[in-house]
Parts: sequence; structure tokens; C-alpha cells
Amino acid sequence: MPLAHLETSVGLLEVEARDGAIVRLGWERTGEAGSSPVLDAALAQLERYFAGTLTVFDLPLAPAGGAFQQQVHAAMLAIPYGETRSYGEIARDLGSYGQPVGRACGANPIPIIIPCHRVLSANGLGGYSGDGGTDTKIALLRHEGGYPFLL
Repeated sequence: MPLAHLETSVGLLEVEARDGAIVRLGWERTGEAGSSPVLDAALAQLERYFAGTLTVFDLPLAPAGGAFQQQVHAAMLAIPYGETRSYGEIARDLGSYGQPVGRACGANPIPIIIPCHRVLSANGLGGYSGDGGTDTKIALLRHEGGYPFLL
């Protein structure tokens, strides 16, 4: 599976593709960089995102997960740049509860592109499974201007 790396303001990111779609984004380096059209597009879009010139990713995605996880992925992808939703709001929309939504967000294999950082708890930030934890979540929210009391 091809991998690509990009140094960003939130650390070194590794993007993985399989069968022409992005399947993982992480902060660990698990292999040597390669190239493919979808990886090249992902790196270009991530560069534009961190430069502040891209607000919507347009990449083929194939995140792992069952039916509920896929529903949560879709709900996160529907949150506009610069906005947030709570675990409870997503749960209500999906006919579920906040805790399973939180677990699904924490298991997101393609953070940033599938914007789990835009999902907050009812009374604060909630968690973040990416490298740096909530510090990275705050950095991404500040980057997007989506959490006014953090600015």
C-alpha cells in the first residue's frame, strides 16, 4: 500500500492509500514514502488546507468500519469548515447516544480529512485520538476559526 508523508503545523502526517482511495491518515511513520495519483492529490489538498486556501477535501475515501462507523464518518464529513457539532447532536441525528458516537470519532482512521476535530462534547472539547491529543484538536479548531472562545 502506498504511503506519503507531509510535514505540517500539527506534525508529520502519513497518508495511506489502497485501491485508489485514502484509507488512513496518522502521525506515525510506518513505512517508506511512495507515490500514486490519489496520494499526490491528498498531499496537495492537505498543503492547501494548512495554508488556509482549502476548506473542503475532495478525495476518494475508504475508511474502515461497520455501518454505524460509516454513518458517523458521513456525519463528520457534513460538518462545514469552521463549524462544530456535539457528540450528542450527531447521536440525535443518527438515533443513537453520545458515547458510541464518541467511540466512533475516536476510531476515525482518516482524521483531519474526516474532521473528527469538529466534534465536541456538550460541555467542552471532548477527546482527540491524533498525536498531541486535545492540543492538536485545539490547533485544528483555531486554524479553522471554528471555536471562538479558543481564539
